[in-house]
Amino acid sequence: MSALPHLRVTGIGAWLHGAPDWSTLRAVLRGERQLAADAPLKPAASALPAAERRRAPDGVRLAAEVAAQAAAMAEMDAATLPCIFASCYGELAITDYVCETLARAPLELSPTKFHNSVLNAPAGYWTIATGCTAASSATTAQHASFATGLLEAASLALAEATPVLFASCDVASSGPLAEMTRTSLAFGAALVLAPSAATGADLALGLCSTAAGAPAAAALPLPDVAGDNPSNAHALVLLAALASDRPARFALPLSTGLSLQLEITP
Repeated sequence: MSALPHLRVTGIGAWLHGAPDWSTLRAVLRGERQLAADAPLKPAASALPAAERRRAPDGVRLAAEVAAQAAAMAEMDAATLPCIFASCYGELAITDYVCETLARAPLELSPTKFHNSVLNAPAGYWTIATGCTAASSATTAQHASFATGLLEAASLALAEATPVLFASCDVASSGPLAEMTRTSLAFGAALVLAPSAATGADLALGLCSTAAGAPAAAALPLPDVAGDNPSNAHALVLLAALASDRPARFALPLSTGLSLQLEITP
């Protein structure tokens, strides 16, 4: 394994229907409560101005919500935080609309819808809403999107010696794309990673060959939430480890032969 220095997880954000914040989801993952059936159907996304919230697609609202939660828990000014946004599939409903419109009536394609379909839309909405002038980027690696984004955020935090915000979000699929992705529920998670901090869980990362016997990921919590979206599943494994308040060691796939190994110490 190629080792990386340790980081601290100083902020956590999470949202899914039935657990609209990290404290609620933590209790669910610990078996202390159930998902709330009467919870809001969409994230509040209060970090976005009202006009932007009305026109923002689901993925943008989700990313803004979990990012704001993590930044608040870390007591960081969002305007100063470099940020990485990751998604396995992006805005699936808008992608379905774009494909259907291009096939039926290309000249009717909405410029706003097209603008919202791009992968870096959450990063754009977030940085404008918060006045963030620090570095920002968006990444995807299909089923390895969560681990790839986490590695990108950790690398940036270490290289620049600064806290970094990382958010990973996917929304429910629709139309013909639903037959391929089968992601039925929206889910988002965010972390603030700091290279040096007095508080927060210790997170050590390393790269290892999958063939070399990396420790397997823990049993998947909340399988209905993860659905068939491996990126959501990997985020839930990490959040469950953080919720347990116990040391944990597991690996998440980065590619065919490479894994991201994580060691968590409360």
